[in-house]
Amino acid sequence: MTYDTKGIWRCYEIKISKSDFNSKAHNTFVGNFNYYVITKELYEQIKDEIPKHIGVYIGDWCVKRSRRQDLIVDEQILKNSMIRSLSRETEKVIKSESLTVMQSLNKQIRNAKKDAEEYKNKYWDLARKVQAKYGIGWSRDIG
Repeated sequence: MTYDTKGIWRCYEIKISKSDFNSKAHNTFVGNFNYYVITKELYEQIKDEIPKHIGVYIGDWCVKRSRRQDLIVDEQILKNSMIRSLSRETEKVIKSESLTVMQSLNKQIRNAKKDAEEYKNKYWDLARKVQAKYGIGWSRDIG
């Protein structure tokens, strides 16, 4: 499941066989755009059974586009579910105490702090230029 900056939910179901495709868990999509992720061989077996509004990915190649649908679950429920899932995965990583993972996360934190400082400095440089050009004054304490 993914959620983008435009508020669009995309859901993906991975199917590995025709029996998996026909299982009771079949077609439990809740997103605006829904996709199966399958092999080329499976696609050839089931392509006529795939609903018109469901898209298909074979690897990273979209062979059939999904059609937009209204959400069938409240959006806040989806957000809460995603947050819980991400939190569980984060806890697993932290509890693993993997040195490689922790080093990678610490590097990401350092880079994020560096980027934040850089953007803050760019903001105040632009603010000074606007102040000088238009005579608009404000305090650096604001913001």
